[in-house]
Amino acid sequence: MTRIVPVIMSGGSGTRLWPLSRTAHPKQLHALVSDRTMLQETVRRVSGANEHYRFEPPIVVLNERQCDLARSQLEAMDAGAVRLVVEPVGRNTAPVAAVAAELVRREHGEDTLILLLPADHHIRDAAGFRAAVATGAGLAENGHIITFGIQPERPETGYGYIRRGEPLDGGYRVRAFTEKPDLERARGFLADGGYYWNAGIFLFGAGHLAAEMSKHCPDVLTASRAAVEAAAGDRSTLRLDAAAFSACPSISFDYAVMERTENAAVVPADIGWSDVGAWGALWDIAERDAAGNVTRGDVDLVDTRGSYVLSTGRKVGVIGVDDLVVVETADAVLVTRREASQSVKSIVEALQAGGRADLL
Repeated sequence: MTRIVPVIMSGGSGTRLWPLSRTAHPKQLHALVSDRTMLQETVRRVSGANEHYRFEPPIVVLNERQCDLARSQLEAMDAGAVRLVVEPVGRNTAPVAAVAAELVRREHGEDTLILLLPADHHIRDAAGFRAAVATGAGLAENGHIITFGIQPERPETGYGYIRRGEPLDGGYRVRAFTEKPDLERARGFLADGGYYWNAGIFLFGAGHLAAEMSKHCPDVLTASRAAVEAAAGDRSTLRLDAAAFSACPSISFDYAVMERTENAAVVPADIGWSDVGAWGALWDIAERDAAGNVTRGDVDLVDTRGSYVLSTGRKVGVIGVDDLVVVETADAVLVTRREASQSVKSIVEALQAGGRADLL
């Protein structure tokens, strides 16, 4: 049976979901869609086995400030033998993939597959996700580096796009990647029909990836291997060597590998996916009342439509408005038009420039 090691990337801070998402308590460690946190949901999604493959215990890659909270959440859900790998500094997704390949090659063998995925995405159809992984596994075992493509629903300018090429068994070769197009190009991609949103979920053989990285980004592979070689810890928690990992280039997996390899393939995945990248995305995926509102916490609405309102403690009342996002926390309040919620990152940048680390 095919063995797959899930490697869950959980080091981000989710700035567009400020003020709830903070560096020490980012969005993936909050319960935003269900009564489980997003990390817990992700671990649950990549557990167990079927007739095609078996998920091995997952690896969760995160930073030191998140480590204790993540561990307590995983223990609370009885997640089993999850391994935490702690990054001393953030170095984007290619070094995470390289670290994963080195650990899996050492402990499970060259032929074991790695499913690299973010901790902070929502997937409504877990069965559809597992079916897409089964399709991708067959291609990955033959040396392809798999990405999963989401059928576009609108001309979205905030996502990367994948242009499919000739068919493969259950998928397609990748013809081209495009990063966050302008609106006119996004409309053209939607009309063309041969493009997918890039979900940022990848599947590959540990040995195959090491060979690809040796060819396309050897500096990333060398530094990441050194960080694993000098790491401290045990089977439960491994801390990468700070000096070696800090020397690693900061580069995304898309740029370092996917846009350079000749073995990229895309598997279409109709799985109800959202990257939950902004408050508006949470409104999109949540169950809404008859007026199109979503509320969480101690909230009262009067003559309000199409809004997302969250309170973490205090009573929040909203009257006579449409299409807003209102988020209350103990030390900050956010109010924005729902369609402008992608711009919340600008507030975070202003706080950084003003030295307000207490709010970050």
